[in-house]
Order: sequence, then structure tokens, then C-alpha cells
Amino acid sequence: MSRLILLNKPFNVLSQFSGGNPGETLADFVKVPEVYPAGRLDKDSEGLLLLTDDGRLQAEISSPRFKLPKTYLVQVEGIPTEEALQKLRKGVTLNDGPTLPAKAKLIDPPALWDRNPPVRYRKSVPDSWLSLTITEGRNRQVRRMTAAVGFPTLRLVRWQIGDWTVEGLAPGEWQDAPLPKTGPKSRA
Repeated sequence: MSRLILLNKPFNVLSQFSGGNPGETLADFVKVPEVYPAGRLDKDSEGLLLLTDDGRLQAEISSPRFKLPKTYLVQVEGIPTEEALQKLRKGVTLNDGPTLPAKAKLIDPPALWDRNPPVRYRKSVPDSWLSLTITEGRNRQVRRMTAAVGFPTLRLVRWQIGDWTVEGLAPGEWQDAPLPKTGPKSRA
């Protein structure tokens, strides 16, 4: 029977089981043999990471072919204008080409766990939060998108992949998740 695990990956943890210092890899949090990440989440990002022992499911979750939506809560420097949000919604051009359109909206600061170390605070520069949903998964894509419209990312939390969410999980906590009935594409 295949297994799917939802993990709230802490800040400064690699999306791999080996190769880091103590406290910096998935092995320090998930003691389940033979599961591997379905996709990745940068060391300086936090939130939902899916792990599975099913190679086909892993490929389907992480493949851009299935366009599984991924929702991020993004703290940015400054307060994005409607023009900047529209650019994100239409797709922005990055150095590796244009992105697909995203769902982007300003949100109230979410009730999240504290980050260690905390995000730098500057009295002279306000910050705000966005909900940003993309269907691609390019390297550091969300950070590059917000920077491209003039609002650099300060904190990045992946909140949801398809119907799976990190809600209720503290950093480093994980739980088993129900498997999709017919694959991730049907869950989008």
C-alpha cells in the first residue's frame, strides 16, 4: 500500500534526507523508511512538503504536466499595487521565460507559527502578505515573481498543494494523508 505524508518543513531545513548538518535535513523530522519528497521546497522556505514511497505518485505530484496548484503565503517588502497584482495574474517574464498566470491577492497577515530566525523588521519599510497560487514549479519561482513586480519576498510559506494543506501542523510535524483516488490531476 502506498503512503503519502504531509510535512510542515521548517525554515532552514533541506528537502532531502542526507547531506546537511544535524537538524537541517528531513531525516531529523520524518523517521519513516523509503519515503521521498514529491517536489522540493527551498531551504529558506517553509511549509507543506509531500513525501511518498510511490514513485508514480511522486512523479505525478511534482510533474508540471499535471499543473497541480500550489498556494503560497508570501510576506513581501512594501505593499503591492493593483498593477503589480495584475502582472502576477497575467504572468511575468523571468530570465528563463514567461510564467503562467497566477492567482494573486493581498491578504491580512496570516496566523502562522513564529519563524526562527524571525524575518528582519525595518521601521521605514512596510511589509504585507499575498496569497499566490501557481501551477508551475520553477526554481525559486515565487521569489523571482514578486521581485519582478518590485516587491521582494521576505518570508515564503507553502500552504497548499492541490487539496492537501499544512493547516494544523506545527513546523517539523507530519501526518499521513489520504491518497488521491485517481491521481493528482483529478484533485486540481
